[in-house]
Amino acid sequence: MSLTVEPSLTSGSAASAADPVVAHPSPLVDARAQLAAAIELLGYDEGTHAMLATSRREMTVSIPLRHDDGRIEVLTGHRVQHNISRGPAKGGLRYAPNVDLDEVRALAMWMTWKCALLDVPYGGAKGGVAVDPRALSTPELERVTRRYTSEILPIIGPQQDIPAPDIGTDEQTMAWIMDTFSVARGHTVPGVVTGKPLSLGGSLGRPSATSRGVVHVADAALRSVGIAPAGATAAVQGFGKVGRGAAQFLAEAGARVVAVSDQYGAVYASTGLDIPALADHVDRTGTVVGFGAGVSGGSGADELDPAALLTLEVDLLVPAAVEGVLNGGNAADVRAKVIVEGANGPTTGEADRILTDAGVLVVPDILANAGGVLVSYFEWVQANQAYRWGAQEVEDRLAARMSEAWMNVADHARRHDLTLRTAATALAVQRVAEAHKLRGLYP
Repeated sequence: MSLTVEPSLTSGSAASAADPVVAHPSPLVDARAQLAAAIELLGYDEGTHAMLATSRREMTVSIPLRHDDGRIEVLTGHRVQHNISRGPAKGGLRYAPNVDLDEVRALAMWMTWKCALLDVPYGGAKGGVAVDPRALSTPELERVTRRYTSEILPIIGPQQDIPAPDIGTDEQTMAWIMDTFSVARGHTVPGVVTGKPLSLGGSLGRPSATSRGVVHVADAALRSVGIAPAGATAAVQGFGKVGRGAAQFLAEAGARVVAVSDQYGAVYASTGLDIPALADHVDRTGTVVGFGAGVSGGSGADELDPAALLTLEVDLLVPAAVEGVLNGGNAADVRAKVIVEGANGPTTGEADRILTDAGVLVVPDILANAGGVLVSYFEWVQANQAYRWGAQEVEDRLAARMSEAWMNVADHARRHDLTLRTAATALAVQRVAEAHKLRGLYP
């Protein structure tokens, strides 16, 4: 049923879009380094460290895909459940060409800390299929999703492991997973996934939850360094699920979003981009590229080297794309005063040290982008209750929980003279370790 592979501490990942010629450590190296720092700070023994560093369960599966032209291709998929001491495993499913097991392991570990930090009764999981979803038709994507689901079906479920959307997947993907799982069970099981369409039991506010959480935290972080959010300058890397909403909500809050990028390019306007017009342009063309003079709402916008976006002189930088974009090759050139990590693992360990020494406030991913898993939890609760909350109730609960988490982390960092990342990881690791200790080891 499963294939467990000995974790590698040295395997590399694809270079970031911002620096395509420099190899950076895999996300797993950074995730384990963050854990090791927390273990040392908390004074835990090697046994506890080993338990928290090792995934509870890993499954690697083959996914035969029959293309529309009849051609057969075999894809590889993974599902990693890092820790389930605090509850069912929870984590997204991504479709991307560079997905590998070490990346999924790192993302699952970060999900464990994220859920614990927000005091959500979940453990961490993550899934991925090594495929470019843009190269597949909708029927092909459905066949990939249903076959992947059937392969991992023994280890997922509303009380076991609950997938959600991530890079390359969306609410339609979750609908296919729910249906495949439900057919196998013989009855409809809405709670097997979150991020579903509203008509299938999804939650109001779920699609924008991660972005809203990022902006709630960005507001608090800016205020903490004496910068008024209204009028602050911001740059957003990525214009997908997280970046697009973050840019929109920042602009609505009065920030001046001067630059936005996607995988194809970037645009810049010193007076601030018209985000609704940019969103319309992206809907029409599929990219931010070309949003310049002569485009409705885009007057004054210039093309920008995507790598240069990360080093603009702005108050706030939101990396909301992929891992490792802030690294040893560019961290010393970063001029933002505050970085709020919309993506998972966008800052390498080396970059973290450089930015800390430079006095840049970095709000870690496990805090900054936790709004998504928080509202996923709300969706799961609603599914269990067979009852839907109103949009304002979801937003109010999201804002309150994100604010509470920010205050807890900021206070812990201040009292113990720690970075926000170290403080957040230590708080989360402590909660997971305490749950494990209380449950004990099965003989």
